[in-house]
Amino acid sequence: MNKVYASAAAALADVPDGATLMAGGFGLCGIPENLILALRDRGCKGLTVISNNCGVDDWGLGPLLQTRQIRKMISSYVGENKEFERQYLSGELEVELCPQGTLAERIRAGGAGIPAFFTATGVGTVVADGKETRSFEGRSYVMERSLFADYALVKAWRGDTQGNLIYNKTARNFNPMMASAARITIAEVEELVEPGELDPDQVHTPGIFVQRIIQGPSYQKRIERRTVRES
Repeated sequence: MNKVYASAAAALADVPDGATLMAGGFGLCGIPENLILALRDRGCKGLTVISNNCGVDDWGLGPLLQTRQIRKMISSYVGENKEFERQYLSGELEVELCPQGTLAERIRAGGAGIPAFFTATGVGTVVADGKETRSFEGRSYVMERSLFADYALVKAWRGDTQGNLIYNKTARNFNPMMASAARITIAEVEELVEPGELDPDQVHTPGIFVQRIIQGPSYQKRIERRTVRES
């Protein structure tokens, strides 16, 4: 099976309107930026996107909001995107906010074939509204459903042509678990090498979870929020 695609556009050519996608990374770190821009150019509409957040107005998933391609976001944090706020408050965008640890576990559970689990996080708050709760050893827990997507878009530092991936530091946030929780996982890497060139003990995502892989042409190091102090 040839997993290597010539471009992000080619790797995304069969993504339909209404698809559910996961997008890896944390804020603007470790995001599949070339795949996101190619998805914007493809013009798919009505997307449900599962991601830690929605980037900023002009980067990350923000461009997909500007083109009105996202119907629903499942996220844990959305505080840096004014267009996100505007669309949500005007009723244009459906939003499901989820505690960050719970979001990570919902994705991991989806990849592990676990349909649901119980957690104490959110009990007694709006997070638990409409969800089943149970008591275990005197403590209340809320049931959370796992997440599984049609496509997972992930970003790695290095990968080989068989789809084995190594992430760089905090870029491991969400990317490895999302890679296992989708019907088709598409990875973009900064460096693409031949099989045998990666140390097997350093591989974070085995190639069995990856169906398509591209080498990104370029990358930007963007800062989501810059905080400085007077000298």
